[in-house]
Amino acid sequence: MNLTRSIATLALTAMTIMSGAGSLGATAEEFPKTIRIATYNTSLYGKKAGEVRDRLATGTFRQAEKIASIIQTVRPDILLLNEIDHDAGGETVTLLAEKYLAVGQGNLQPIDYPFIYSAPSNTGIPTGMDLDSDGSTGGPADAFGFGIYPGQYSMAVLSRFPIDTDDIRTFQKLLWKSMPGALRPTDPKSNESYYDEATWNSLRLSSKNHIDVSVRVGDHVIHVLASHPTPPVFDGPEDRNGCRNHDEIRFWNEYTQNPTAAFLIDDQSRPGGLATDALFFIAGDLNSDPQDGDSRFDAIETLLRNPLLSDPKPSSRGGAEAGGGYQGEKLKGDPLLDTAEFGRSGNMRIDYVLPSIGLAVKQAEVFWPAKGNPESKWISASDHRLVWAEVELPSE
Repeated sequence: MNLTRSIATLALTAMTIMSGAGSLGATAEEFPKTIRIATYNTSLYGKKAGEVRDRLATGTFRQAEKIASIIQTVRPDILLLNEIDHDAGGETVTLLAEKYLAVGQGNLQPIDYPFIYSAPSNTGIPTGMDLDSDGSTGGPADAFGFGIYPGQYSMAVLSRFPIDTDDIRTFQKLLWKSMPGALRPTDPKSNESYYDEATWNSLRLSSKNHIDVSVRVGDHVIHVLASHPTPPVFDGPEDRNGCRNHDEIRFWNEYTQNPTAAFLIDDQSRPGGLATDALFFIAGDLNSDPQDGDSRFDAIETLLRNPLLSDPKPSSRGGAEAGGGYQGEKLKGDPLLDTAEFGRSGNMRIDYVLPSIGLAVKQAEVFWPAKGNPESKWISASDHRLVWAEVELPSE
């Protein structure tokens, strides 16, 4: 088990950063009985590589200050960030942690995350193929995951507790066709596959990545299972993005319920899914509401019924107040549970924290203050809301 905090060693991985700022916040004898886990799509992306990093480096980036205010208020122990750039060495997320999270915003207390993992992403990596059938092979939709530049819309795990760097698993390069029963997009007019054989045989499942990050809390190891599936829109009647979103979500049912799955080969060439007795939580912007929107509902519905996890159904006063937003037809979902605000498309529940049944849920909320609450001014940082759950660790 590698729990080193050596910057030099971790720099060689170009993926994991252990910041020396602050302490773990708990000694081996003081690990808490409950911890807070959270996910937050921060919308920290730019129009070109390095743009977000440069803004964060100023220490005065207003969007980041709002994000930090929310995080310092909720104070999660383990936090997944979606839509934050990945770069070699994780400089972008480190700047956010050191210049904003570790600096008190207003009257708020700073929060230190000594352990940070910046995940590589398929976004912006060119395939050399015309995936969107627009006659060219160089656009953002022709990358392995939609993106203007490599690392755009990526994700990172921030933790108060040690990350086991040797045990991290990533599935960035897992082929879509490897999924049992993969939904291969089909042209409904011709009933033929939208992708030719050469293209289909090279497409990756993850639009960003699927990651399993082990965090040690005292004697417990908690697996952070994180992803950010493609939005099930911006395509045609073949529903290629809808099919991919479906299978990206379905991956987690396979991973948590099939420990000996031969097709689940990670980027480190290790086969199989998660051990049956593992503690975990699934987190991320899954881009699928079980009742509203354009996704294929059965994938998220099946995940929420996974017998190995619980759905704490985080809620908020602000979401209820917003009433689901506006859409041509009445939205079916309960606005109490909404986690994202999409204007005319309506508000939806698409961001999730789903703990395994071994982590007893004590409390769960969406950070969406009601209008008039001074904290409501921070939520403009993103069209998503931070979602969190407080869970109790198993007794020894």
